[in-house]
Amino acid sequence: MGLADRDYQRRNPEDGGFLSRLPPVVRWLLIVNIGIFVLDYLILPLVLGLHVDHFHKPPIVRWGAFAIQTAIFEFSIWEFITFQFLHENLLHLLFNCIGLFFFGPWMERWWGSKKFLLFYLLCGCAGAVFFTLLMLLGLLPGSLQTGLIGASAGIYGIFIGVAVIAPNLRVALLFPPIELSMRQLAIALLVISSGAIILNWGGNEGGEAGHLGGAILGFILARHPQLLGFAAAPRPPRPRPPIEPKIKPRSNVLREQDSAVDLILDKISREGFQSLTAEERDLLQKASQGKKSDS
Repeated sequence: MGLADRDYQRRNPEDGGFLSRLPPVVRWLLIVNIGIFVLDYLILPLVLGLHVDHFHKPPIVRWGAFAIQTAIFEFSIWEFITFQFLHENLLHLLFNCIGLFFFGPWMERWWGSKKFLLFYLLCGCAGAVFFTLLMLLGLLPGSLQTGLIGASAGIYGIFIGVAVIAPNLRVALLFPPIELSMRQLAIALLVISSGAIILNWGGNEGGEAGHLGGAILGFILARHPQLLGFAAAPRPPRPRPPIEPKIKPRSNVLREQDSAVDLILDKISREGFQSLTAEERDLLQKASQGKKSDS
């Protein structure tokens, strides 16, 4: 039996909705970000009778936003994490979710789910650290109480990570409607963020500092994956070649091979492609070609 004969290969990709096609960490990051936004801006204000506008922040944003005064000098260190799941408005949330939806799965399959989550959160923390550095150096407007929120630092880490690993990957933008390589997109994003800080343009200099912090750490970790526990850089994920289903009698050898392949696929789901040994990759390659394994 070839790989295409298995139930998970023949499953309709539409079953379970679009979220079911996403790897687990990206799926849950989207759910949590959207869920917190709905809770903070709709449900809690309604239940608690709160008024939310530009001058009155919703309760979770007030509690979880990163600010230098509270996070560092008052030891509210959870703000290094909580600010990454909070958003200013619906447009802010939408742009971040789009970036996570399109680029997050690529990086999760490259790192493996556990290391991808660590990579994402560390890039977010790096955004807060770079924001703190520039603020203390007097390069950003505001004060030690100025808040920072949004998933953008982690998502910029993803953008730059993909650009380092697969610089020639082509990306078609919705606005403007042009096609770029990941290298070109990364350079454009970095220029925009740097220019906004230097020229005080756009009124979001603090957010742009967060973007750059996430991008810097994303670049470092993509270039040196051993910092997250890899002995060497893993290879980018490759799409599986299409396999024609074959109906034929199954031997005991093939049944044993199927079980071994199932275990390998489970390992890929948990730890990423880079975790496979040479023997496991060889077995998976032979199984994908419908051949018997020599092992």
